[in-house]
Amino acid sequence: MGKSIISQARGHGSLSYQVRKKAFIYRIGYPRAEGEAVLLDLIHSAAHSAPLLKIKSGKEVFYNPAFNGAVVGEKIAIGGSTVKDGNILEIRNIPIGTSIFNIEAHPGDGGKMMRSSGTSAIVYKKLDNDKVSVLMPNKKEIVLPGYCRATIGVVAGAGRVLKPFLKAGAKFYKMKTRNKLWPRTSAVKMNAIDHPFGSGRGKRIKSKIAKRNAPPGARVGHIRPRRTGRAK
Repeated sequence: MGKSIISQARGHGSLSYQVRKKAFIYRIGYPRAEGEAVLLDLIHSAAHSAPLLKIKSGKEVFYNPAFNGAVVGEKIAIGGSTVKDGNILEIRNIPIGTSIFNIEAHPGDGGKMMRSSGTSAIVYKKLDNDKVSVLMPNKKEIVLPGYCRATIGVVAGAGRVLKPFLKAGAKFYKMKTRNKLWPRTSAVKMNAIDHPFGSGRGKRIKSKIAKRNAPPGARVGHIRPRRTGRAK
């Protein structure tokens, strides 16, 4: 009798594949009201690669990735047009060439992009209809509504990837905290019972395009594209 393959076992949610909920107790976001805020504390969060700032704005407390040079007790502005590291502004009010992070994809979503340690994007162009072009680290431009908010500066913790893990055990516990499957076995090295690509009878993988609504276990290889052929 066969057994569930890894993707099916993860979807079932056994003890081996459960997320460590205590790691995800801090939720990053922006407050609704504008005004002056104070940095209450610098927090280590196991679920995030960068330290977090605990910030109080009026009666509201929220969390944001820490910026380079953040100091507990420092005051920052939410809204307005003052350009200073840590200030949270609408991107239409930020000058071209300024480094920004924790950028909203849609106004009011609390920030979805550029949140990893050491990352930042650059305000690149001001366009018509209150649109702003932002240059990402991979040199791609994305166009966002000017009312989306972002934090000025660069996320702290840029040297994180320079320190090696040294031991497989340290890497294992870090990945366990982030609910990542590690170590990851290559599909072609598995037995045929464990994966559609498995078996020792030749390792010539043919491209497989799974249906978009395929269940875990069948959804392997490439995800079905919306369309094929050259875009016109």
